[in-house]
Amino acid sequence: MHPNPAFRSEDRALCETLIDEIGFGMVFAQTPDGPRVAHVPLWSTGDGAVQFHLSRANALTRHIAGANALVLVNGPDAYVSPRWYADPAQVPTWNYVSLELEGPVRRMEPEGLAAHLQVLVERHEERLGAQGAWDLEQVPQHKLRKLAEAITGFEMEVRAWRPTLKLSQNKPEEERQRVADALEANGSPALAQLMRTLAP
Repeated sequence: MHPNPAFRSEDRALCETLIDEIGFGMVFAQTPDGPRVAHVPLWSTGDGAVQFHLSRANALTRHIAGANALVLVNGPDAYVSPRWYADPAQVPTWNYVSLELEGPVRRMEPEGLAAHLQVLVERHEERLGAQGAWDLEQVPQHKLRKLAEAITGFEMEVRAWRPTLKLSQNKPEEERQRVADALEANGSPALAQLMRTLAP
């Protein structure tokens, strides 16, 4: 989380939207072998918890249940050149959107894992379009059971939501507009749009 309060937000709905739109993040936790990270699909339950699953062979799987963990979701980001300001005698920076979630983790029961996988598949297949959507029923049950045994589901009770929306809020409005226009022209339209809609 960026230390400048100008880049923070208390908008919980915005955090939930970020998790839903991106759907992927990193889980960090301490293990007896040192800190470890895993890249995971994420699902917010909408009531203060985030679900994910790990391969049973993952270094975190044996140690994360009962631990306090950190989940990081990264949104769009881009380099900001000083040449985009009216006065280029400044330093470069990086604009970005990210969300840190912290809380205790519990292992999910097999039924919970099955429901988690179902909702992940449905959500992401829906994004690809309604025609020919794939579903878990296309996998024979014996094969699906075997595949499910190779992963473990987890749920984090989120006790801290720490978003960072670094969108040039520390610059005057005309400078923010110049940066947003330059970012859009240089291949970062999503970040430019967030600058126009989220920054004051």
